[in-house]
Amino acid sequence: MKFKTSLLGGCLLLGAVALAPMHVMAHGDVTPQAVDVSSLPPLGEERRAENPYRGLAEAAKVGASAYTQNCARCHGLEAVSGGMSPDLRELDAECTGQADAAKQAVCFKEVDDYFMSITLKGVVRNDKVYMPAFKGVFSQEAVWAVKAYLETRRVTE
Repeated sequence: MKFKTSLLGGCLLLGAVALAPMHVMAHGDVTPQAVDVSSLPPLGEERRAENPYRGLAEAAKVGASAYTQNCARCHGLEAVSGGMSPDLRELDAECTGQADAAKQAVCFKEVDDYFMSITLKGVVRNDKVYMPAFKGVFSQEAVWAVKAYLETRRVTE
């Protein structure tokens, strides 16, 4: 009888989990973690308009660690989304498809600016936190390191 009770309790718990609002299940109680950027060139206080660490292996390494600690629980391990949050491997897909180098550079700069802004501000809709704000937790170096990592994870067509 004990097994049947445990089995029933487990089924009820699974049912409750399946019916819970998806944003609650995805995000839970998320506390942003600080990132050690001491191995990266310092950028100063002035916010950069585009990623100065693009293509820098050390930045991608730091960014991978920062991503795993802070972003993977919602955006997926190694930036592979499970569908609940945006797939960040496709963040600048429109840019990589640009044939004109000047247009591609402008596109990357726009996406970089968007990425910095949304990372620092977070996403709140209807009083629900869909992504925590990382302002005051992530330095500019940390944000650009995460972006450098994501650029190594791009989906290519």
